[in-house]
Amino acid sequence: MKLTRRSTLAALPLVAIIGATRARAAAQFTYKLATGQAPSHPVNVQAKAAAARILEATGGRLQIDVFPAAQLGTDAQLLSQVRLGGVQFINLASSVLATYVPDAGIVNIGFAFDGYDKVWQAMDGELGGFISKQISQKGLMTIGKSWNNGFREITSSEKPIHTPADLASFKIRVPNAPLLTSLFKALGAYPTPIDFSEVYTALQTHLVEGQENPLAIINSAKLYEVQKYCSLSSHVWDGYWILGNPAAFQALPADIQAIVLKEFTAAGLAERADTQALESSLQKDMAAKGLTFVDVDKSQFRAKLASAGFYADWKAKFGDETWGLLEQAVGKLA
Repeated sequence: MKLTRRSTLAALPLVAIIGATRARAAAQFTYKLATGQAPSHPVNVQAKAAAARILEATGGRLQIDVFPAAQLGTDAQLLSQVRLGGVQFINLASSVLATYVPDAGIVNIGFAFDGYDKVWQAMDGELGGFISKQISQKGLMTIGKSWNNGFREITSSEKPIHTPADLASFKIRVPNAPLLTSLFKALGAYPTPIDFSEVYTALQTHLVEGQENPLAIINSAKLYEVQKYCSLSSHVWDGYWILGNPAAFQALPADIQAIVLKEFTAAGLAERADTQALESSLQKDMAAKGLTFVDVDKSQFRAKLASAGFYADWKAKFGDETWGLLEQAVGKLA
């Protein structure tokens, strides 16, 4: 029997034919998405899910490989790489992005948001749109809506933090974010910027006494192994942005661009819900692993910030337009 290409294909299962077709098409665009979070963090879970859907929806034309846990560099290095195009997409916290796009840090004003309803009202409204525009003016682009980094809590190794007085001379790790450094200085602490990839070791060796991060980060990075207490201060809400290199994005055909935006928006909404759900379950899980949770009176911390001039100083730095958009969403700040 003489075999032809047509007869050979006819003999193959349909799945195999589709797989072969996609394999041929897959090499058209291969992009990287880099993050600093552990593989189990909702950011990476949803980013990988989005990448799989994009591969499917584009018929294999766009493959996005996800590199978690700072495999491709620190936050600062990733920001440089995405600007230069070495990495096409990155995930970056607003608090870190603020070192390059100052207005992105407006969401990190201490005790500005009283719950997630206010957060998403702001980020899906005028404030989020304004921040996205400021990012684009710096040669980057936002891919979909803001994701959820959660409310930040304070952990410590030697003593629980109940009031601002407990933070006096307390050496705490913060990201390289001027606003968070300013916040803890106003509260009387000694903030020490350290890249996240080095936080566990810094706590383990007592280079710093504590740190502050959302519960999902504390859990996925296993910081409960080197900390004893977690004070539920919720002092700052922090968001994530999926940032893209504009030239790399524009190199994609229009239909693929639309799919990328659609799927990363869907992934962002799912990540928001995942992170929020985790916050209600992780306390129990980490308490069982030895972390003691401490309730705090947030009004005392807010009053301390106000008396230290924190709000007045940052209103002057951000300016009336940016500050006004924040207060439009959350109400007047002290």
